[in-house]
Amino acid sequence: MYWVTPRHLAGDDGVLAERIGDTLTDLGWRMWPTSRSTLLYVSPDGLRGAEWILAAYPFELGGLPVAWQLSARPYPASALTEWNAYFTAGVPHEALTDFLLALDASETPDAGLENAESVLTALGTRGWLRDMDRPRTTATDPGFSTNVSLEMLPPLIHDADPRDDLLGWQAWAEPVLGAPYLWCASFSASAPHELVAAFASSLAAPGPVPRRTLPEGAKDRLTVVRRG
Repeated sequence: MYWVTPRHLAGDDGVLAERIGDTLTDLGWRMWPTSRSTLLYVSPDGLRGAEWILAAYPFELGGLPVAWQLSARPYPASALTEWNAYFTAGVPHEALTDFLLALDASETPDAGLENAESVLTALGTRGWLRDMDRPRTTATDPGFSTNVSLEMLPPLIHDADPRDDLLGWQAWAEPVLGAPYLWCASFSASAPHELVAAFASSLAAPGPVPRRTLPEGAKDRLTVVRRG
């Protein structure tokens, strides 16, 4: 067992499905398998959903398969979701867990677009740096390996707003410039900023995290605080 920093480069330890599934079960979300070999979880009030979709391999972000899709809808019977968030394999499960806890606790999971600044404020509090050219939309970690940015949405990111010129929060880790991404995350345009801020704050948390295996592409960027 290793205890390593920084969290945003620590990977998912190969247990992203299990850790998030356990969190959802502890929160009382119901789960059942689908015909696409995915696992669908729904909150008790029917307003929030999470689906492990890696087996279906629906599409990629940054060349990586999407593993989890999270969503919210305005009322349980709605066939359409208000927003969606997508996370590839490799994303630190601690950050996704904190996003889920914030989503589960939100009284209005389908709303919250008033304060985009909260995302960058959360990162700044953790010591991340605002981009000099885009200080109102982009921040990076002090090691310049991970970014959180308000960007044009990539293809296949679904949102209740059908316009094609929308911006949404995107996050990605690139331990070595030009090398494959370690993980990517994409939040559709209507995803509440306060929930994205919860993910960002957790992603940038300074404390060490336990890992049994270290991601190959990031080993040289990690600091092993202790073993055992």
